[in-house]
Amino acid sequence: MPTELSPIDKAKFVAAKKAVEYVEDGMRVGLGTGSTAAWMVRCLGEMVREEGLRIRGVPTSTRTAELARDVGIEVVSLDQAKWLDITIDGADEFDAELNLIKGGGGALLQEKIVATASDQMIVITDASKEVDTLGAFPLPVEVIPFGWQTTQALIEETLAAMDVMGRSASLRMNGERPFVTDEGNHILDLHLKRIGNPRQMAMILNQMPGVVENGLFIDICDTVVIGYGDGKTQVRDINAGTIEENMLEFVESENLFSDLSD
Repeated sequence: MPTELSPIDKAKFVAAKKAVEYVEDGMRVGLGTGSTAAWMVRCLGEMVREEGLRIRGVPTSTRTAELARDVGIEVVSLDQAKWLDITIDGADEFDAELNLIKGGGGALLQEKIVATASDQMIVITDASKEVDTLGAFPLPVEVIPFGWQTTQALIEETLAAMDVMGRSASLRMNGERPFVTDEGNHILDLHLKRIGNPRQMAMILNQMPGVVENGLFIDICDTVVIGYGDGKTQVRDINAGTIEENMLEFVESENLFSDLSD
């Protein structure tokens, strides 16, 4: 176990620690996927074990499900939960209106389904993910394997008429083979550099045959919790129009930090 976390991991941890304060006993909680979300799952697991918190977690990927079970969280399917009180997840980018790009971890489809089936979505992140305009991070688009090259060509042709700076798409790989999502699909990463109209982009992409879902999360996120390496957190609530800053005491926990592989 490392004796000290890096500033970026401290930022992720304090954001996660602040976000789990929104979770109450008896809640149905959507559990996000990715390195920042993994901190959140660990924090919730600690609350379950040490404080007796009773929750049911709906994971957005198989690896999140495995981690949740490992830390003692009861895992159920979305069909079992039916509706969620809250979802906590990370993001690859977010803008001032709390629109997001997600899917860097390849779980965008389940993440979007779970987030939209929740009363509230909280995003946990570090300050480096904030952008003036979405698009610097490649936009993931989940596509079915059948005819994926035709789908890619159609997307690239359509991008020529869109308000973007880049118009290329690449198939995400896992070593020498295409990356495969939990649903058995592929991911095309769109290298757009800047997305002038994210809402229009999301609608047009999802109208294309072969496209399952895209990584633009528009009008889904309610609150973003930004963590900093010195322990500071900033909470922005898009609905209330408020910004709140706090300083969290950083105390290393043997149980919480014993597995840093995610």
